[in-house]
Amino acid sequence: MASPSAKPKILLLGTIDHQAAREEWQTLSSIGELLETEATDRDEFIKECESGKFEGVVAAYRTFPSVSITGRVDEDLVKHLPGSLKFICHNGAGYDQVDVAACTSHGIHVSNVPTAVDDATADTTMFLILGALRNYNTSMLALREGQWRGDPQPPLGHDPQGKVLGILGMGGIGRNLKKKAEAFGMQVQYHNRSQLSEEMSGAAKYCSFEELLGTSDVISLNLPLNKNTRHIISTPEFEKMKPGVVIVNTARGAVMDEDALVEALDKGSISSCGLDVFEEEPKIHPGLVANPRVMLLPHMGTWTEETQAKMEKWNINNVRTAVETGKLYSPVPEQKDMA
Repeated sequence: MASPSAKPKILLLGTIDHQAAREEWQTLSSIGELLETEATDRDEFIKECESGKFEGVVAAYRTFPSVSITGRVDEDLVKHLPGSLKFICHNGAGYDQVDVAACTSHGIHVSNVPTAVDDATADTTMFLILGALRNYNTSMLALREGQWRGDPQPPLGHDPQGKVLGILGMGGIGRNLKKKAEAFGMQVQYHNRSQLSEEMSGAAKYCSFEELLGTSDVISLNLPLNKNTRHIISTPEFEKMKPGVVIVNTARGAVMDEDALVEALDKGSISSCGLDVFEEEPKIHPGLVANPRVMLLPHMGTWTEETQAKMEKWNINNVRTAVETGKLYSPVPEQKDMA
């Protein structure tokens, strides 16, 4: 057992990629003992936990790819974590890999990096909106095969100007996207769990879920994945949408039913879509891969030097404040009132 005077331990799950962030991580050694896992899968990680290797760990920094080592942080995993662990600092805005309810029941506080990703993700969303509207993907594929625009040529695309963009989930990314879309002349409306103030929404029109589905020319999914939002877009929702609607998803793959999406694309009720996220990443539905009217990105919404470095530094700050003050810099909303 560690002595009362021993430094608290800090566990790294995954890797910190950027040099400046790695250097900042090392500065945490002044307030805690830095540890890393040697496990390569969930079973090995659980064995490490049970061995006592992580006894005294107070805070853990986890990356999105570390799910390949630990699996989802759920009740089954949490019960194996050291009893000393009080903070899990997740390097991402979305945190569906972490069962917050299970963590709460074990007295573990969870943080994320809620605004560091806003610009980069909104930029990616706008790229997909423009590409899907203009039917760029079909001809980009044809061009690489020596067929110029394609044979036959793709149907003419559409300009963003004057089109109604429906944003489902008006958080930081949604609000950032609104500004970018308006610069392209789009009219923005949104649906959220609750209506935002005029100032926070930037005077965007608030509408019901059904109205957003039925009146939007383009629908952007920007909501978190949880038990209430899984497959929030499926066959009944597709049937309520305007014919020829464009759909873009940079949130989480499972907020949309991919089987239903493929069916709607094949029917022609959805003209095109742009996807950066998928239900079973890195596996992609073959019906999406086969359809040239679908723009696909391999989860690159935050794939920039600047944003990744910003996220890593933000998450390190969460670890630092947790160890030094016993509180997180940016706790997840579900735990805002957790003592």
